[in-house]
Amino acid sequence: MNSMNVTTDESSGSGAASVSDWLGLIRFSHTIFALPFAVLAAFLAWSTPVSSVDNATPPIRITDIVGVLLCMVTARSAAMAFNRLVDHRIDAENPRTATRHLPAGVLSRRGVAMFTIACSIGFVASTLLFLPNRMPLYGSVPVLAFLLGYSLAKRFTASAHLWLGVALSLSPICVWVAIRGDSMSWDFISIPLLLAGAIAFWVAGFDILYACQDADFDRSAGLHSVPSRFGVAGALRIAVMMHVVMLAFLVVLVLTGAPAGLGWVFAVAVGLTAVLVLVQHWLVRPDDLSRVNAAFFQTNAIISLVLLVAGIADCLTG
Repeated sequence: MNSMNVTTDESSGSGAASVSDWLGLIRFSHTIFALPFAVLAAFLAWSTPVSSVDNATPPIRITDIVGVLLCMVTARSAAMAFNRLVDHRIDAENPRTATRHLPAGVLSRRGVAMFTIACSIGFVASTLLFLPNRMPLYGSVPVLAFLLGYSLAKRFTASAHLWLGVALSLSPICVWVAIRGDSMSWDFISIPLLLAGAIAFWVAGFDILYACQDADFDRSAGLHSVPSRFGVAGALRIAVMMHVVMLAFLVVLVLTGAPAGLGWVFAVAVGLTAVLVLVQHWLVRPDDLSRVNAAFFQTNAIISLVLLVAGIADCLTG
């Protein structure tokens, strides 16, 4: 199937797309990589004193919870749909991605464009209607622009992996700002920043691992990525360095997170995370990429859930 035929087929769509097709478009199952850290950041924000001289903590509001969840879902859905939309020709030419919803004609470009716009409006509206202060609203458009911008990054920079990491790392910072708002104390701003740093390098590292599958295609298509630039072996070494930095951020968070209630349970979880990172890099080797998906999804899903459960446990008992 040539590019012209793909474009014609996918512009009309099948007309019978199901809910599962739309969930598949935005890889809803991969929400597990970002949502747990947004929830963890919310618990950290609720359990950290308003200031170093005041033990009072922010109130927990149902509307805050609803707002955070809606913002996460709509922002991520908009970013994923935009990614599929602008990459539809690239996906059609890549054998690994040719069966995705747009190249396969399951969904139409017009439908995905409308979905992206609706989710973007929903994100901005959620910051206005559900969150307790106006700071998230003021930052909603710049944040959304940065999230959508990732989809264009590989056209001009090999640091697109880190761009994705920073995009996901905005979640704990945005949640902290949403909950703490105008009364946000700068005494404890290091807590969400350290968590954000860990997320940024964690995501960048495993995205490099995942991109190793497309090293040859990216190189031939003129796309920028760490594997296409440095080769698979070099990319794996860079991913290791990314994850070492991630673990360093988590260790510092353990050492400085007592005001938020973080203690020995979270410390144990960080140790387990280190083991899981080692397993991830053991699974993926330069001469064997057959287990990339296991390394990408399974180990990282466990990491996010382990850190979430441990962090909440410490916050509730600390």
